[in-house]
Amino acid sequence: MEILFVLGFFLMLMLTGVSVLGVLAAVVVATLVMFFGGMLMLMIKLLPWLVLAVVVVWLWRAWQKPRLPTADRRYR
Repeated sequence: MEILFVLGFFLMLMLTGVSVLGVLAAVVVATLVMFFGGMLMLMIKLLPWLVLAVVVVWLWRAWQKPRLPTADRRYR
């Protein structure tokens, strides 16, 4: 579906008189902006799960009692 948007964008810029080089530059810039915007939104979307994982690990370690080394009774 996104390819239709890109093709429509390309066509509209060509119909308004923008050169092919300008159209390609606009497509490249738009691709980069959308890529970094998507990565930022993905990071924001996954941030609560990352925080949840850190809290679970912290609680797990807090509940685990440290094991003291015990003397091995086989060796006297």
